[in-house]
Amino acid sequence: MVIGDHQRFEGYSLLLCKEHATELSQLSPDFRTAFLRDMAMTAEAVERAFRPDKVNYELLGAGKGRHMHWHIFPRRNGDTPKPGPVWQVQDMNDDRYLPTEE
Repeated sequence: MVIGDHQRFEGYSLLLCKEHATELSQLSPDFRTAFLRDMAMTAEAVERAFRPDKVNYELLGAGKGRHMHWHIFPRRNGDTPKPGPVWQVQDMNDDRYLPTEE
């Protein structure tokens, strides 16, 4: 698990798959179960630390490197201009959202 490069959504984290795969179906059953358990445990830690109203999960892996990873977005009421996915936010990668020492 790593904290996201930008924290437009405070607590945004990623869980990277330790095996090179693009689909859950490509993982052995035991590894898949462990990966999903790790995702749930990561989300639980984010919930406890940041107290969001909701947590959104997105499993991606079709981009650069084609490597499966979870995006874990803590969500708060009113955190986007209109209700919907985080990807609608234009300033998500603005440097003013870089993590601080805190």
